[in-house]
Amino acid sequence: MDKKKKVVLAFSGGLDTSFCAKYLSEDLGYEVHTALANTGGFSDEELARIEEKAMKLGAASHASLDITKDYYDKSIRYMIAGNVLRNGTYPISVSSERIFQAIAIIEYAKKIGADAVAHGSTGAGNDQVRFDLTFQILAPEIEIITPTRDMTLTREYEIDYLRKHGIQDDFKKMEYSINKGLWGTSIGGKETLHSEQTLPEHAYPSQVTATGEETLKISFEKGEISAVNGKKFDNMIDAIRAIEAAGSKYGIGRDMHIGDTIIGIKGRVGFEAAGPILIIAAHKMLEKHTLTKWQQYWKDQIGTWYGMFLHEAQYLEPVMRDMEKFLESSQQNVTGTVEITLRPLGYTLVGVDSPYDLMKTDFGEYGEVNKAWSADDVKGFTKILGNQMKIFYNVQNRNNK
Repeated sequence: MDKKKKVVLAFSGGLDTSFCAKYLSEDLGYEVHTALANTGGFSDEELARIEEKAMKLGAASHASLDITKDYYDKSIRYMIAGNVLRNGTYPISVSSERIFQAIAIIEYAKKIGADAVAHGSTGAGNDQVRFDLTFQILAPEIEIITPTRDMTLTREYEIDYLRKHGIQDDFKKMEYSINKGLWGTSIGGKETLHSEQTLPEHAYPSQVTATGEETLKISFEKGEISAVNGKKFDNMIDAIRAIEAAGSKYGIGRDMHIGDTIIGIKGRVGFEAAGPILIIAAHKMLEKHTLTKWQQYWKDQIGTWYGMFLHEAQYLEPVMRDMEKFLESSQQNVTGTVEITLRPLGYTLVGVDSPYDLMKTDFGEYGEVNKAWSADDVKGFTKILGNQMKIFYNVQNRNNK
């Protein structure tokens, strides 16, 4: 008998990858090796259930690849430094993690000598580009197989296929596509396909359980989280999870993102990201106190570009390393503690305590006292400041007579 070709399938246990696992082995005759690249969204119990599911679907082996630390070190820390929110809303949770998952999957495929690599992305989304591009750059010799995309499948077709092959699962739950990682959870479903609809309460993995108000204090050291409510953290991953736990019980960080996709159409997805939203809000407020006007201006430009390039599958573009150097340099004085008041479905930034606070100077207090200049200094400064505009209007008036 001919030896079966070996394929590594990027596997999450969701509907699309469950279909692919079965289809690749049953219909295409591959020896399927599933691999899950974990970016911090799975507990040990969930990882065990996913492995069990993979084996039931006919996988020859399953691997759980923990890349959470790599994801933080090479992406999240720069997204915090850049205050990255796509369209001012979405902390590009899935967008950023997909590249690192793709890198981990293709490296694993090379390690076990796979003939092909597969993913369950559809033909109408961004992920297909992120996976394909990364695979092509890092292993152009390995074939890419994409059944869900190539066959233009619907969720209903995939559910029916699995049922016909004796696979029993919570297909009602599978009506929503949920992608959970350290930097947030995205939720897609029938409602996200319609501009006038929103997700129902039960679609969100985290429910609102807290009432009243609660104080949250986030401390930063050179732009990175150092403590939460006074508790020191050496592991940034644990710090992010602590902030996520504090905010998610209030339902903070829920929203609907509408934006431009890599493939040119408008895309819409629900998400919950209490940790990222609170961290970025606190970090940005601390920067307002500790950075100069022009540091903030150029950081906004770089942060926007960095987030866009991450979203557009350009992580491996060398210019990203250049932007990371700028972002890292900008954080030298971003040290201090930010106080936030949490409440159901909302929060308030209270204030900042920082040794680098540029408000705490001997030069003056805005709107109250000027100590470093006189009234005559301001009069002269204002005259010079207005010179160019005065010249412009003088010329305009002269030529309009």
